Amino acid sequence: MSLHEIQRRMTAACATAGRAPEDVTLIAVSKEQPEARVLPVLEAGHRIYGENRVQEAAGKWPDWRDRFGPVELHLLGPLQSNKARAAMELFDVIHSLDRPKLAETLARLAQDLGQCPQLFIQINTGAEPQKAGVLPDEADRFIADCRSLDLPVIGLMCIPPVDAPADRHFKMLAEISERNELHGLSMGMSDDFETAIAQGATHIRVGSAIFGARH
Repeated sequence: MSLHEIQRRMTAACATAGRAPEDVTLIAVSKEQPEARVLPVLEAGHRIYGENRVQEAAGKWPDWRDRFGPVELHLLGPLQSNKARAAMELFDVIHSLDRPKLAETLARLAQDLGQCPQLFIQINTGAEPQKAGVLPDEADRFIADCRSLDLPVIGLMCIPPVDAPADRHFKMLAEISERNELHGLSMGMSDDFETAIAQGATHIRVGSAIFGARH
């Protein structure tokens, strides 16, 4: 698979869903990928990337931004409160706001720094005990609490259970988003992004289908 093939499939999925391709953002998930795989995608002109760990991203993206110019960087993985400041200084968007303590930390740091990345709230649509995220029944209250802290929440994110049909979880996320008047939906990965586009995804997170399987 390649960047151009994913872009072609995105365009086709948008056409099937009656959506404009420009309404869906492709995040190329470069976590744990070697430089030799990422540089060709940068050289092809793609400028939106996703990482899972603050430390890993900090070790490579400042140099790549110097070489290639502005890159929009998305934090997709869990964020520890003690790494929040570094994340806010490095990333443009954080997809893993998942608990009150982190919300309070981000709000305090936003005051200190005078800026804050755009935020997605992670919803644990499958209520999986091993997975991060706000439970669906608690989502409305948590969204309201984040808004009361003046956090720039633009949407919701989910990672469906691996053994469940993804479309049901994407639909649930879209329903929570709609009733809370949020417009961003970060959902869909290499195996199910076309299903996510059909359910209204605004951001899809594709890694191995672009770069190849991680070692």
